[in-house]
Amino acid sequence: MPQSKQSHRKDEHVSLAEHYFHGDQPNDFDEVRIRHDALPETTVAEISTNTTIGPWHWSSPLYIEAMTGGSIQTGKLNARLGKIAAACKLPIATGSQSVAIKDPSLAPTFSVLRENNPNGLVFGNLGAGQSLAAANTAIKMLHADALELHLNAVQEIVMPEGERDFNWLANINHLVTHLDRPVIVKEVGFGISRPTMQQLYAAGVRYLDLGGRGGTDFAEIENRRRPQQEMTYLRSFGLSTVESLLAVNDHPKDLTIFAAGGIRQPLDVLKALMLGADAVGVAGVILHELLHHSDDEVIAMLTSWQYQLRLLMALVGAKKLSDLPRLSDKLIYSAKIQAYRQSLA
Repeated sequence: MPQSKQSHRKDEHVSLAEHYFHGDQPNDFDEVRIRHDALPETTVAEISTNTTIGPWHWSSPLYIEAMTGGSIQTGKLNARLGKIAAACKLPIATGSQSVAIKDPSLAPTFSVLRENNPNGLVFGNLGAGQSLAAANTAIKMLHADALELHLNAVQEIVMPEGERDFNWLANINHLVTHLDRPVIVKEVGFGISRPTMQQLYAAGVRYLDLGGRGGTDFAEIENRRRPQQEMTYLRSFGLSTVESLLAVNDHPKDLTIFAAGGIRQPLDVLKALMLGADAVGVAGVILHELLHHSDDEVIAMLTSWQYQLRLLMALVGAKKLSDLPRLSDKLIYSAKIQAYRQSLA
């Protein structure tokens, strides 16, 4: 069977994401340092990373962020990701299921994630403009525990065949009101501003994934797919994950904040948690490891990250995750980030 244009695009996204992956590339997490206090007065054995996120109990604040699905090749990646999430007991989101809404024959490239992770937390994923019927189909496809609705206006603008209608807010409110699963609204790499957070909260959103700049750059990826590649000026457009966390740090208490975008190692996870994130998502690093290493090696890496987070918490004197935001006075900001903080005041 010939591959559809939509499936080919899914394969292109994976190939280009890997081609432009630079795991050691600087980002705004490097603009935030942690003051070292040489007497942390902690014991690693006492550290707990247990947390409650909405209706769920997590043993770690990490989750595997949305990546792929929609073609034969990406379905194989989802199969592996399901096994890895199950082994590490990490929640996982699938890539956008919109392609399988249009072509139901592609549904198995997504549902395999649930098949290989039958008891774990699995989040579905659709664009914010999709209908209630499509959202229910996406949830049923994965027996999903929640549904991510992604905001990707920048990606769509650069995508040669992208959407041009971005009237999403009323539809988000409709989906939040009528779905029987939690709805997580997420950006795909361009960040969330304070006004956007306030609009979404007013629309009923109680789970917000900031999806900041610093990791996979979909403006760059889609520009490479343009015949003239003329929109290079949107490379690095948007708010970083650090800037987004600072922008929403006065959010309502019943709004859960997920932070993803540019998470390269456990120290970035710690900083995100100290900046107020409730949970931290990782995608690019995992995809890179997945493409170059065995499942067991990826599992070993993520298991190590979970342990290293406990070590880092001990280093800053935090015995439980709820201690970390209260230790934000240990954070030292570069002049660039300090100026941004002042602009928010």
